[in-house]
Amino acid sequence: MEEKRRHISLKDLAAELGVSISTVSRALKNSPEISKEMCERVKTLAKKRNYRPNPFAMSLLKNSPRLIGIIVPDIVTHFYSSIISGISDVARKNSYSVIITSTYEQYELEKQSLEDLINIRVEGIIACLSQETTDYSHFDHLADQNIPLVFFDRVCLTEKFSSVITDNVESAQKATEHLLATGSKRIGFIGGSNHLEIVQQRKHGYLQALRDHKIPIEKELVFCKKIDYKQGYEGACTLLSQANPPDAILAMTDSIAFGAMRAIKEKGLRIPEDVALIGYTDEAHSNYVDPPLTAVTHQTYKMGEAACNLMLRRLKGTEKPKQIVVPALLSIRESSVKNRV
Repeated sequence: MEEKRRHISLKDLAAELGVSISTVSRALKNSPEISKEMCERVKTLAKKRNYRPNPFAMSLLKNSPRLIGIIVPDIVTHFYSSIISGISDVARKNSYSVIITSTYEQYELEKQSLEDLINIRVEGIIACLSQETTDYSHFDHLADQNIPLVFFDRVCLTEKFSSVITDNVESAQKATEHLLATGSKRIGFIGGSNHLEIVQQRKHGYLQALRDHKIPIEKELVFCKKIDYKQGYEGACTLLSQANPPDAILAMTDSIAFGAMRAIKEKGLRIPEDVALIGYTDEAHSNYVDPPLTAVTHQTYKMGEAACNLMLRRLKGTEKPKQIVVPALLSIRESSVKNRV
């Protein structure tokens, strides 16, 4: 018996044309966001394949919420939850809902998160790279599918996609200069994987401050592996075990700083008298550790707002790739000042 003929869907047309489903849908409606040439191609194929809109599916689509997808490395830390709050508030004021996915810092989960968000028809995606990500092709494909993408904090492909970052070079430079100005003389740096642009930038700021003060660069004082508590602990143990150990450490994140703090205390050293310490991002518990942690404070809520505003302008077709820099602040507490004035 002859197999029952299947109805042609928007997905079928999109696959045959090599474009996104949303592009096909807009082309059939003569959307000004789609070129006349693409509209004609879509309509010609739809006629050839005898495409008929599904009234039931169309009614569901009209009543479905407008969605923006968010991809973060984790949803536990205050850093990411605050950025998500900024995104969500702007989205809600503009009649959008958000769907949040976590990669747990894993490349494969990042790819899966992206695929899942595309499959549920989000209109755009706001993302922060996982630590494992070195191949960006899964994001690169979004440009071909006409799906808007905005990066924040850890970014890539900035020539194609908009992004929101903090002033990584300048803030690390200022943090290092603060350590030098308050009595530290030999400063170590603990960062994450060197393939991440954010690590390169903060390390550059640290090194630039040393150069400006004519302090020799010593590779032995730089420890860059992974962004987490364990590596902060391991990095501090390594630096402090040297014959001529540092008397201060600039840690690339607060989690690294907390690991370093444990290592310093286990060696019977005092903070900041023996080893001054500065973290990054300023998690809420930076105020409650002993001593309270000096930290480079990100204006995370503003970063989230900026990322969502970039997305909204991109969805309206009025925004070319653009990078916004949200300045960080240095919150000085007890962990960094040797010479108290």
